[in-house]
Amino acid sequence: MAPRVGVLALQGGVVEHLTALRRLGVAASAVKSEAELAAVDALIVPGGESTTVIRLLDRFRLAEPIVARVRRGMPIWGTCMGMILLAHDIVELEQPSLDLLDVTVRRNAFGRQLASAEVPLSIPRLGIERFPAVFIRAPWIERVGSEVEILAEYEAHPVCVRQGHILASAFHPELTDDLRVHQAFLAMM
Repeated sequence: MAPRVGVLALQGGVVEHLTALRRLGVAASAVKSEAELAAVDALIVPGGESTTVIRLLDRFRLAEPIVARVRRGMPIWGTCMGMILLAHDIVELEQPSLDLLDVTVRRNAFGRQLASAEVPLSIPRLGIERFPAVFIRAPWIERVGSEVEILAEYEAHPVCVRQGHILASAFHPELTDDLRVHQAFLAMM
């Protein structure tokens, strides 16, 4: 049976990730319950608002099942807010996280909405052609644990990392026509 990828559907760029996955011919579905989580082989946590989503994870009783599945080896990818949710620490913020990725992040590190931009980003694993990275109120990584591999940096800060079966990007690949980061995530399955 073909693997199925879920997109956490509590808030944020859900439709855009589902569209990208379907363009790649992947079975994809929205996840907003424990039963829907159990039906997928990998999970994408899209951009959105981290304080809101952490509360919704508790309300929908999804935080513990997600953490348990990832600790058992389920691939997970967090984009923008998703990276914040996966992080071990969040600078200057007393906000819980899923604590799955050994990094410390800073929210809105590149500035507010007006500072949003599309940047041609070098991600050597994806080839020599630069990736059109869309940063919207994006976080950056301030500390990287010893098991974390830095895949891309922007303005001297890590913005795309991998730790085993966990991928995180500060930017929004789902907002471009370039499917290479989605393909790289699928290759982790």
